[in-house]
Amino acid sequence: MSDVLDASPYDALLLLSFGGPEGPDDVVPFLENVTRGRGIPTERLKEVGQHYFLFGGVSPINDQNRALLDALRKDFAEHGLDLPVYWGNRNWAPYLTDTLREMVADGRRRILVLATSAYASYSGCRQYRENLADSLAALEAEGLELPKIDKLRHYFNHEGFVEPMVDGVLQSLADLPEDVRAEAHIAFSTHSIPTASADTSGPVETHGEGGAYVEQHLEVAQLIADAVRERTGIDHPWQLVYQSRSGAPHIPWLEPDICDHLEERQAAGAPAVVIAPIGFVSDHMEVLYDLDTEARAKAEELGLPMRRSATVGDDPRFAAAVRDLVLERAAVQRGEDVTPCALGTLGASHHLCPVGCCPARAPRPAAAGADSPYA
Repeated sequence: MSDVLDASPYDALLLLSFGGPEGPDDVVPFLENVTRGRGIPTERLKEVGQHYFLFGGVSPINDQNRALLDALRKDFAEHGLDLPVYWGNRNWAPYLTDTLREMVADGRRRILVLATSAYASYSGCRQYRENLADSLAALEAEGLELPKIDKLRHYFNHEGFVEPMVDGVLQSLADLPEDVRAEAHIAFSTHSIPTASADTSGPVETHGEGGAYVEQHLEVAQLIADAVRERTGIDHPWQLVYQSRSGAPHIPWLEPDICDHLEERQAAGAPAVVIAPIGFVSDHMEVLYDLDTEARAKAEELGLPMRRSATVGDDPRFAAAVRDLVLERAAVQRGEDVTPCALGTLGASHHLCPVGCCPARAPRPAAAGADSPYA
């Protein structure tokens, strides 16, 4: 990579996230956005929204995105990368379409997108691309000049994403009582998804047996476990587990669930557990409720010492990783040779999602991929 921080041909970076309510009155409208088209009654949404009402109707994700924005802008400025950073959400303000409209008004024509999801899956990648296509269609209907949009590759195995999580696990282990620390079990947790969706995640050649979604999470878990062993001299037992299951009970989802897993580990004699939420960029609602509330209550019920390690959040190393990913993609677009940063055995992910990657049950246009209608 050249020492000159050249982001051309790109003229802006868009932080694209899920969004979340910022007060009690926002909860049901937010959930209506998330579940649009599924015909879920308002009363059911109020029941689902209890997780948010427990925290005053406020999801932490928006503040965490603001902190990440600040970290990115600070890192870019300190390293001489002249690239403005914008922020748009899929399901709450600032809405993606509004942000893209603002970017077009500001003269941005080549946009890179950083999604707050590190792994391949329909909900973690293609659905973001579908939302981009929807927003571009809206701008096109308004007669606006459409920007060309590319999405940064999956960054699950980038050093700047992995290393902060290694430190988080080490800190959690150190925080356990000394008499249980050495034999503590590590539960690497991520969002459960339907097994059918997992099996078709990633490029076609990775489909089956959990697809790229499971494969990538196992890679990250192994990287962290190996780093912990190298730095402590202790080979902690570990397992990939899942949380935040939703949907109809008869549809198979990835298992084991974190609370079931805690029961199994306690029954098997584990003296303590560290839960490492490797599937999440920041401590948003799934982390605060499903881990810090439900899983913690289960651990206390079992008398099992438990610590939850930190997510990456706005760690400066993650901001530096985003800078690296931007420069990498820009160099690729200019036709230059690039050696990407990718730990482990899987290598760097594709820059352009291929046809058949993370397909939807009902096909919809998706931007920033080989099948994009917006070349």
